[in-house]
Amino acid sequence: MEQATFLHHKTRNTLQSLLLILSLAGLCAWLAWFLGGIPLAMATGAVILFTYRLNPVASPELAMRLFRARRLSPREIPALYQLVAQLSQRAGLAAAPSLFYLPSDVMNAFTTGTRKEAAIALSDGLLRRMQWRELAGVLAHELIHVANQDTRLMAFADLTSRITGFLSIVGQLLLLINLPLLFFGQATLPWQPILLMLAAPTLSALAQLALSRNREYEADLGAAELTGDPLGLASALNKLESPRHRLIERLLHPGPRIPDPSLLRSHPPTEERVQRLLALTHQTPSTSGVIVSPRDMGHLLAHKPYRPRWHRNGMWY
Repeated sequence: MEQATFLHHKTRNTLQSLLLILSLAGLCAWLAWFLGGIPLAMATGAVILFTYRLNPVASPELAMRLFRARRLSPREIPALYQLVAQLSQRAGLAAAPSLFYLPSDVMNAFTTGTRKEAAIALSDGLLRRMQWRELAGVLAHELIHVANQDTRLMAFADLTSRITGFLSIVGQLLLLINLPLLFFGQATLPWQPILLMLAAPTLSALAQLALSRNREYEADLGAAELTGDPLGLASALNKLESPRHRLIERLLHPGPRIPDPSLLRSHPPTEERVQRLLALTHQTPSTSGVIVSPRDMGHLLAHKPYRPRWHRNGMWY
């Protein structure tokens, strides 16, 4: 792996994350100051910190039950647990996350929990279609999310964004109350800050989405470092771009499809993620000491995994 390229991406991701967090906090603090001065700004900061510290993290076991996932025991798939233990040690985690099996035909993997107690769900479709080195890349990606405490970071961003939205609504109500005074010329308002107040929820949401994309880039980078095989994760990402969805889109929408705006994505485009991973190495792909693949994982898989169902917001599993 090219160390210079790796350090470049690492520094850029860290600076972007810091800038976005400061932007979220700064926008919320400015809005509180604009509406109530320094006392309200200080009170808002105290509420955010207090709520964040007391924000309960759902038990990984409970979260997995909501997705109909079952826990995998080390006896069922010892090699997979050995792989997770090895990657967890490299990531600096004191305890390896538990593994859960999701009987879904959709290729998917996600994690929940904290550094002390985390869980990773692997879908039936993922286990069926991924090669071992691709699966190692996916697991490493999820482990980096745990190691970087991205769940807590995004919870902070979500909390700040919600409070910004609440303060904006309060400001709009105050503006409506003062409309009669404005009509009769008995009061004047600075319109530029008011326009910023009206746009604050949108700006905060965009910053939150940008932070989510940044954390995905950071997880990709960390996963490549853990496995020493950026091409393995790149291959997995290409497989996760489900051709099934693209076929349905071509059948239902035969015309050219307008791409989703990049600002409204919670995840970066797969093509860009793959390009960044490919830029990390020009060497022959290798698993860099990752545990050898077991011959068969068929005993884990369901005979009839449930397939995607239609939802008004799109397809979900």
